[in-house]
Amino acid sequence: MTADPSIVTTTVEETGATKGGLRANLPTIAGIPILVVIILGCWIFWRSTTTLDDIEARILDWGNVGTLTVEHLKLTVVTSIVVLVTAIPVGIALTRPALRKLSGPVIAVANAGQAAPVIGVIVLLAMWIGFGFTTAVISLAAYSFLPVLRNTIVGLQSIDPTLVEAAQGMGMSKFAVLLRIELPMAVPIIMTGVRTTLVLVAGTAAFGTFIDAGGLGSLIKTGIELDRTSVLVSGAVLIAALALIIDWLGRLMELAATPKGMR
Repeated sequence: MTADPSIVTTTVEETGATKGGLRANLPTIAGIPILVVIILGCWIFWRSTTTLDDIEARILDWGNVGTLTVEHLKLTVVTSIVVLVTAIPVGIALTRPALRKLSGPVIAVANAGQAAPVIGVIVLLAMWIGFGFTTAVISLAAYSFLPVLRNTIVGLQSIDPTLVEAAQGMGMSKFAVLLRIELPMAVPIIMTGVRTTLVLVAGTAAFGTFIDAGGLGSLIKTGIELDRTSVLVSGAVLIAALALIIDWLGRLMELAATPKGMR
């Protein structure tokens, strides 16, 4: 089975894993932290100088905002780990000869998981297995599983088969070829999927608040319920800043994991 050429071309272009890719990404890598500092600096200045009523002051208390941020990060990190330790091995397995025929149905199921509205997935799972952190992690992992799975499959399928045959001809085992040839060459495409998943999870983790999983989404929910625009906007700004930071970290991970000759 061969990879869809259009998907491969698009994904390779997205990774920037071509000559000059590092130089092309440098402005973005350097610019994101500056943008985040400006956004957070403006919000902290506003929070420190504006006059809030008792309800707004209690909700936007530094300690409360810090607690919600930690909850949001925990939700994001745990979900991302669950996705990585499941999607990458599944993606690798689906490119092996014995399981290649299952790649289509598995991707179709993953597509269905991402096509469904995330709030619908979270609420339905909460009604089935209960509210809380674990349900939020399962829901978000199901929603963000596809990018890593698809890019792992596409990355491995896009490797020139003659390279694999040459390595096997030199006496390398299939496992050694996977570790030393296939995965290093597929890393740029896989890491693009990882970065996409990280940002997806950071943004959609806001919905965890609807099933008592905590996180910065509670600022948005509370702002809507109490008609407090300042609280609502604060939640949106902090989640956006967090997503930008995670995207920046993802780009650094992508850069670090890419072999030097492919940067």
